[in-house]
Amino acid sequence: MACTLTFVSCTKSVPTTHSKTTDTETLPSEKSEYMDVVQKATFRYFWDFGHPISGMAAERTATPNIVTTGGTGFGLMGMVVAAERQWITREAAVARVQKIADFLEKADRFHGAWSHWIDGNTGRVVPFGQKDNGGDLVETAFLTNGLLVAREYFNGNTAAEKKLRNQITKLWEGIEWDWYVHDGKLRWHWSKQYNWDMNMPIEGYNECLITYVLALGSPTHAITPQVYENTWKQSNHFTNGNKYMGYKLDIGFPYGGPLFFSHYSYLSMDPRRMQDQHTNYWQMNQAHTLINWVYCAEKAPKAYGYSEENWGLTASDDYNFYDAHSPTNDNGTITPTAALSAFPYTPYESWQALRYLYLKHGNRLFSEYGFYDAYNASKNWYSNQYLAIDQGPIVVMMENYRTGLIWKVGERITEIQTGLKKMGIENPSYPTGFYAYQPHPTTGEWSLMRHSDTGKYPLEFAVAGTQPVTIELTGTSGTTIKVVDNKTLTPGTHTQSFDAAGGKYIATITQGSVKKVMKLVLR
Repeated sequence: MACTLTFVSCTKSVPTTHSKTTDTETLPSEKSEYMDVVQKATFRYFWDFGHPISGMAAERTATPNIVTTGGTGFGLMGMVVAAERQWITREAAVARVQKIADFLEKADRFHGAWSHWIDGNTGRVVPFGQKDNGGDLVETAFLTNGLLVAREYFNGNTAAEKKLRNQITKLWEGIEWDWYVHDGKLRWHWSKQYNWDMNMPIEGYNECLITYVLALGSPTHAITPQVYENTWKQSNHFTNGNKYMGYKLDIGFPYGGPLFFSHYSYLSMDPRRMQDQHTNYWQMNQAHTLINWVYCAEKAPKAYGYSEENWGLTASDDYNFYDAHSPTNDNGTITPTAALSAFPYTPYESWQALRYLYLKHGNRLFSEYGFYDAYNASKNWYSNQYLAIDQGPIVVMMENYRTGLIWKVGERITEIQTGLKKMGIENPSYPTGFYAYQPHPTTGEWSLMRHSDTGKYPLEFAVAGTQPVTIELTGTSGTTIKVVDNKTLTPGTHTQSFDAAGGKYIATITQGSVKKVMKLVLR
C-alpha cells in the first residue's frame, strides 16, 4: 500500500513526540503497534480520500462527491492528531484545513448553519431527506467543534496559521444559533423551502450535547440557558435513574442507547471534568459502555457470536442498510467504531475488541482506511463501506486514551468552557478514592491494562483535602506494592503509573481516616 507524498512515514514506529511523556525510553509494545496501524489507516480516510476540491470528508466511500459536515468536523480533529504524531507535516495539515475553510465560506449556509450533506464540487446543499434541504444545526455543531479544535491547535505565528485562525473565527461567529430557536425550543433544522416543517426539537439525552455547548458559548449568537433547560431536558428520555446489567444510568435511554451517544460530543470535552445536578458524565459514559459490553458478552443471543472480545453496538450499516444498534435494537451487527471509540472508558475491553477484530476478521474487515463499517457473523455479512462519522471518532478517541491530546486542546477553547459553565456543567469535586472505575457488578473486579505506549499500569484516583495519601496494592500471595507512599497531593484527580506482575490485587487508598478499596486484575 503506497503512501501519499505528504505522509512523513509509512512505518509502524511510535512517534518520537510520544516518548517525551515517559521517564525512560521504552520499545514499542504489541498494543502500540496495533494501535498505530489502526489509527493511522483510519486517518487516511480523511486524508487520502478527502474530496479533491472541497477537502471535506465524503459521507461514505460509495458516494465520494457527497461530503458530510459532521464527519468533516471529526476528520479535522483527526488531522490535529496526525500533525501531532507527525504522520503528516504541520504545514500540510494547515493547508488542508485552510482548503476546507475556504470551501465552507462559499458553500450554502442557512442563517450561518450548513446542511448535513454538501456537493463537494459546488458547495450546494444535497438534501438528506425530502424536507431536510437546509441548515442542520447538529451536524453544524460537529463541524464547528472540529474547526475550533483546529483553530486552537494551530496557534503558531506563521502567516498561514494566523490566516486560518481568523477565517475559522469568522465562520464560527457567523452561525446564528439563536435563529434556530422556534417557539421557545432549539430546533434541529430550518429550510428556505420548508421553513420549520420538520420542527424537530434537539431533546436529550443523546449525541447532541455539543450543540448546546456551542450554542450557549457563541460570542455573537448565543441562545439563553432557558432554551437549554426548556428543550434538552424536557424529553421523555432525559431522566433515567435505573440499573442495567448492574450499572446505573442517571440520564438517557434504557440501556444507554447506541454507543455513539458517548463518543460524538466528547471528542473535545473530557467527561472526567464534567458534572451537573443530573449526572457525572464520565461515570455515565463508562456505565453506558459497560452495559453494552456486558450485554454482548453475557446476555445477547448466542447465535450472534458475541463475546468479551467481540462486542460493540452503535449506529452503522448492516445487512438491511443502516440502523442504530443497541441492546434494545440488536440484529447481530458489530460495529468496530463502537468499541474502539470507547478506549478512554474501557481500555482493556476495547483492546480485546481491536485485537480480535484485526486478527480474526481482518482479512475481510480491515483494509486501506482501517476497519470497514460493520459486520454480522450470523448473516456472514461484511460491509464494504467506510463512513466518515464512524471513522473519525476512532482516531480521536483512541488518541484521547493514549495522550489526551484533543481533550487538552478542548480545555483551552474559551467558548466551549463558557458554554459548559452556562449549562451548569462543572469540574467535579471527587472524594478521595478510585473515581474512574466501575467494577463488574458480579465479580467486583476492574481489569487494569498496561498503557499501550508506556508499558506501565496507569492508576487514576482522586484526592480531597490536604492530608498525605498512600496507595497500596496487595497481591494474592501477600506481596505489597506501594504506588503512592504517604505523599501530600493537591486536591483533584491524579494518575500514577507503576509496574507490577500481572494478576489479582486489592488496591487500597488511605488518607487520614478515609480508606477505600477496590479489586484490580492487572492484565
